[in-house]
Amino acid sequence: MAHIPSGGAPAAGAAPMGPQYCVCKVELSVSGQNLLDRDVTSKSDPFCVLFTENNGRWIEYDRTETAINNLNPAFSKKFVLDYHFEEVQKLKFALFDQDKSSMRLDEHDFLGQFSCSLGTIVSSKKITRPLLLLNDKPAGKGLITIAAQELSDNRVITLSLAGRRLDKKDLFGKSDPFLEFYKPGDDGKWMLVHRTEVIKYTLDPVWKPFTVPLVSLCDGDMEKPIQVMCYDYDNDGGHDFIGEFQTSVSQMCEARDSIPLEFECINPKKQRKKKNYKNSGIIILRSCKVGIDFTASNGNPLDPSSLHYINPMGTNEYLSAIWAVGQIIQDYDSDKMFPALGFGAQLPPDWKVSHEFAINFNPTNPFCSGVDGIAQAYSACLPHIRFYGPTNFSPIVNHVARFAAQATQQQTATQYFILLIITDGVISDMEETRHAVVQASKLPMSIIIVGVGNADFAAMEFLDGDSRMLRSHTGEEAARDIVQFVPFREFRNAAKETLAKAVLAELPQQVVQYFKHKNLPPTNSEPA
Repeated sequence: MAHIPSGGAPAAGAAPMGPQYCVCKVELSVSGQNLLDRDVTSKSDPFCVLFTENNGRWIEYDRTETAINNLNPAFSKKFVLDYHFEEVQKLKFALFDQDKSSMRLDEHDFLGQFSCSLGTIVSSKKITRPLLLLNDKPAGKGLITIAAQELSDNRVITLSLAGRRLDKKDLFGKSDPFLEFYKPGDDGKWMLVHRTEVIKYTLDPVWKPFTVPLVSLCDGDMEKPIQVMCYDYDNDGGHDFIGEFQTSVSQMCEARDSIPLEFECINPKKQRKKKNYKNSGIIILRSCKVGIDFTASNGNPLDPSSLHYINPMGTNEYLSAIWAVGQIIQDYDSDKMFPALGFGAQLPPDWKVSHEFAINFNPTNPFCSGVDGIAQAYSACLPHIRFYGPTNFSPIVNHVARFAAQATQQQTATQYFILLIITDGVISDMEETRHAVVQASKLPMSIIIVGVGNADFAAMEFLDGDSRMLRSHTGEEAARDIVQFVPFREFRNAAKETLAKAVLAELPQQVVQYFKHKNLPPTNSEPA
């Protein structure tokens, strides 16, 4: 039986075009390691500036606070950007040593820079890269680490804190206390989330209430441990440790305006040395409030501006592509049952991002009956998912490749697999996708990509190896060209047959090329 999965038909990661349709907001945390030391009598005082590209020009977007006398800074200030996964959003991170109070960057010493796309950071979640000077030479051993947190959970938490009888750290005064909040990172290390302001000359500070996204503080997990560190601020950057404690959002939510929560601030070194040690003061949580931020916009398939909007005629560009290609392909499948997969969406009930899900919400049986079945499943799933990014192709390619790999044991030319991907997004995992396609080129499968909307599809054309054979990031060359890319916008006003002809033009040659190379004779069954 010929079995041709036309998987991935609706790309659930699509989003409307235009800046008003932000898929989500992304929070970037920046830290530096081994930065250049530009100061003679002390260490550098670094700060980071984020630039975004606009019409070929770098525009300053925001900058962090200055870390005094610190070659390994972890900046408290976060960069929050609107993330459009259908666009290539180029970013540049530049670090400077603050020498004056001036806002002019040319009056500060340059420490190095790093450029990449926002999609690269989001898809990797965390990257560490070497810093470069303006001549593209390494900035010493300087590194920059950027971590991305998608603000998908629109809950926020507001905390109001104070201290009582904190340890005295200054010789001729009291202390200048501030707090730092950390959460455990994926690498097992504590990651700085928030730093309060410094309260001068007091052992009983009252900090201003502050609000942070709940997902930033605890990844939306109310039970996740949170480490709180208390320091005495010193002008030379060598802040004195006062004490620490651990808690969780669940525990902090017990605090009310009339019933504050108290935490003992513990200095482990003092605790080990002094038998009668009790604590280094008390941190008082006056109130903790969790609310919802309604400012984020994810686009709406009911909005006529959305590429997923189904017009009064009952169609959109996705459905048009499904019908145009599917009606031809289905004639070469004996049972007309096609697995249809989506990617780049948040799914109920926990709203986790998935890059490989059955659009009929039946993971054990993702098959749809014919092209009409795919179209019905696509239309039915739209109201129940949230479009999201990044646009990762490799999971879908690898999914179909697993089926194709099983078919390599066939003795005759009976099975050939076709993956149809319909998407409006720029590929976020380009290196992984290149590798997946190169590996798939050895298997009985082809990949058809139909690009909808007006995005930049340069990456799709790169995968379509018409002018040169595709290579993976390791340098391995594809065994053959298995990708055909067609931008739907070139066929909007053409007959369905024209799109189908363009999409399927290379397919017969790819099928014959594979089976000839394997020396597999044709069968008398339906063509695969």
